Amino acid sequence: MAIPKHDEIRLPALSLLNDSEILKLKDFEAPLSKHFNLTEAEVTEMYSSGNGPVFYDRVSWALSYLNMAGLVIKPKRGFYQISELGRKLLKTPDEINTFIEAEFKKREASKPQKPTEKFISQNDTFESEELTPQEGLYKSFASIKASVYNEILSTILSKTPIEFEKLVVSLLQKMGYGGEISDSGLVTKASNDGGIDGIIKEDVLGLGRIYIQAKRYKLDSGIGREEIQKFVGALAVAQSNKGVFITTSYYSKGAIEYVLNLNGATTIVLIDGNKLAEYIYDYGLGMQVEQTIEIKKLDSDFWDTMKDEIG
Repeated sequence: MAIPKHDEIRLPALSLLNDSEILKLKDFEAPLSKHFNLTEAEVTEMYSSGNGPVFYDRVSWALSYLNMAGLVIKPKRGFYQISELGRKLLKTPDEINTFIEAEFKKREASKPQKPTEKFISQNDTFESEELTPQEGLYKSFASIKASVYNEILSTILSKTPIEFEKLVVSLLQKMGYGGEISDSGLVTKASNDGGIDGIIKEDVLGLGRIYIQAKRYKLDSGIGREEIQKFVGALAVAQSNKGVFITTSYYSKGAIEYVLNLNGATTIVLIDGNKLAEYIYDYGLGMQVEQTIEIKKLDSDFWDTMKDEIG
């Protein structure tokens, strides 16, 4: 089954605490994964950002919500125990999430808020497919990147074809192709390019070269097999077996299959519009950082050196 969302984990986590005395966060993972019939792959699945396992993080947030709503208490850092209120609400399990949501609405209503202050409230979490705040942040970041990708492609389409050719040569250099070689990138003359729009020299003597074909097409105009075949022919004339075909649009199924079946005689890398925008964004070509958000967590090595209060 799919990894449960944090609101789906709350009830079984509370029930588990009801049958136990005190549990650490790690103690919840095995019994809850068994409860939800999760596979080992699902239990260990990481966020695409690499920032920890998804299931473990959702268990942590489920316990945080239970704690902030008063259904769970923390006798000491990192340990959880069910409260009397939690035991009482277990008698009406269908009301638990409604109760938690109501508690957060009370909290938000009582918070002083500056007129200019903008933030994602806890209520927004409930309206956003029950994502944890961390997942909500990742989703917002992904949406922002998708919007910037569209803006990148729209901007490229507003420029001339020759500017696009210069752009893709600069991008490959930015990605490390050509290394520290002086003038490693070259845009060929439009009147005599022979089907080659750019060249990257891989070594000082220029013995190794990457040939580039750049097509600035409208987003709904795909690249077919025939155009890739022409590029392979241009590579043969240039006595090269390495090429990169870059477009602002997309490749047809036939074009992709043709490249996959070249059997190593010639290596062609296809970069479509989405991947192009992603590379421009990730390598910071013509981009500037608008805002940096720093998220911190407790340093266990620091806090664990302090003595816990007994009782």
